[in-house]
Amino acid sequence: MPTDNPFHYRFVPVEPRHLKLISRWLAEPHVAQWWGDHADELSAIEAHMDSISVEPFIVMLGDEAIGYLQTYDPHLEEDHPYQDQPTGTLGLDQFIGAEEMLGQGHGSRIIGEFVSLLFEEGVPRVIVDPDPGNKRAIRAYQKAGFAAFDTRTSIYGPALMMARDNPDIG
Repeated sequence: MPTDNPFHYRFVPVEPRHLKLISRWLAEPHVAQWWGDHADELSAIEAHMDSISVEPFIVMLGDEAIGYLQTYDPHLEEDHPYQDQPTGTLGLDQFIGAEEMLGQGHGSRIIGEFVSLLFEEGVPRVIVDPDPGNKRAIRAYQKAGFAAFDTRTSIYGPALMMARDNPDIG
């Protein structure tokens, strides 16, 4: 973790007790603008709690829940549009749910810290796929070391494909 980062985040696996909070966040305009239908997304997150391909987490800052994050393995999902990525690649989706936490640099720090943990576990590449119009997310991913490599339109909509490769895996 960089010494200029005064924050330390914890990533807690989503449990049923978190669903009400996640539901509130999904309804927030700054989240709803970029995520799908509120009820569909909540149902999917609930299903992910028992999934082998998706791991959902609550992002904690101290004792405060401030966001949601999930990783997914495109190779474990039938017909996933990102199966062209190298084996072992994980995808990452996230949002800051607590609106008062926006604009403070938490997004890039959360992403950077979580990706570092994934790299320590041996993940070779992490991808993200923000909507090309989501400039805030794209800036956060760039600050966290991601670089654009493609644009696509898939079942998830338009995407700016960005990746960060593990520097310890050649």
